[in-house]
Amino acid sequence: MRIFPFFLFALLAAGPLHATCGGSFSTFVAAFKTEAIAAGYAPETVEDFFASAQQDQGVLRADRSQGVFQKPFIEFSRRLISQNRIDRGRRNATRYKSVFDRIEAEYGVSRGVLLAFWAFETDFGAIQGDFNTLNALLTLSHDCRRPDLFRPQVLAALELYQRGDFSPTRTTGAWAGEIGMVQMLPSDILESGIDGDGDGHVTLKTSAADALMSGGRMLAALGWRAGEPWLQEVVIPGSLDLSHTGINHTKTVAAWAALGVMARQGEMAAGDLQASLILPQGHKGPAFIAYPNFNVYFEWNQSFVYVLTAAYFATRLEGATVYDAGNPNPGLTGAQMKALQAKLQDRGHDVGKIDGILGARTRRAVQAEQVRIGLPADAWPTAALLSRL
Repeated sequence: MRIFPFFLFALLAAGPLHATCGGSFSTFVAAFKTEAIAAGYAPETVEDFFASAQQDQGVLRADRSQGVFQKPFIEFSRRLISQNRIDRGRRNATRYKSVFDRIEAEYGVSRGVLLAFWAFETDFGAIQGDFNTLNALLTLSHDCRRPDLFRPQVLAALELYQRGDFSPTRTTGAWAGEIGMVQMLPSDILESGIDGDGDGHVTLKTSAADALMSGGRMLAALGWRAGEPWLQEVVIPGSLDLSHTGINHTKTVAAWAALGVMARQGEMAAGDLQASLILPQGHKGPAFIAYPNFNVYFEWNQSFVYVLTAAYFATRLEGATVYDAGNPNPGLTGAQMKALQAKLQDRGHDVGKIDGILGARTRRAVQAEQVRIGLPADAWPTAALLSRL
């Protein structure tokens, strides 16, 4: 979920949108033109903006083949985090020290957080995507899976075009419409774009200063709490009531400490800070305490495994040790996960789409069934749970 500039809210609140998903793509684009003109854009501007619009089947294929998010945390994090990325991240921290100093002073976002996003989103700017951004946004708006997420982005791109900061034919980026080194959607750029290098332009594709400053401002707007941590590896006692774990449960840091939860490195945050205890692969695997800033990550990306990996990588870039992987119980295959989600849904749980991905809603449902059946309630689905269901 992205934040949208006020003018987009005004457009959306003015009345029902004319361009509905599905059907003929050309009819859809024509309706979008009518909508844009009704919103106050000059007809010639609208015609020029949409003149080259095409549906992109490559975007739809990319949207439907995100199998990497089905991987469990240990495998996923080891795939994304390498010593090379750590070394390059630390070199970039030195190279852009003055930029990160400014971000921390103005927005309170720690440099490791932005370095991790920069690494994962575009490999520090090296791979920014070559999809035509307008076509990607229109294709995903026309597609009926998540039209409401992408439709406002078309209007935001039109606003950027009118300001001279977007080209319908030359602006490229990721398949989901994000642009630049830290991959920001058009509405993010309108709301949070910063001229970090002082050249008079917000150039997120070629200016690291612009991209990083803009990313920091966006995180601050999304609710980042200055000077507070976001994630920390912990050690849990064998006697812990596992039903209290998960991002949907919180206690004060002092309360977790009273239950025997300890930092694996350093000290935990202030005792009155609210926090969740996360066991991404159950009570036999790694354990993390997630502070309020961790929730802001879900405004950037809604994949649990991506968010946790990005947050953990940020701690590594700032000196944390490699997590203790432990010896977690084997997880489920993709097919088994889908079967489990179907069984959970049949029992009245909201797991969202049956897609084989262990997301937040599936974890909550798994934990509830573990409590009911009497299995360790760590939200990690196993063959034993699937069999019992």
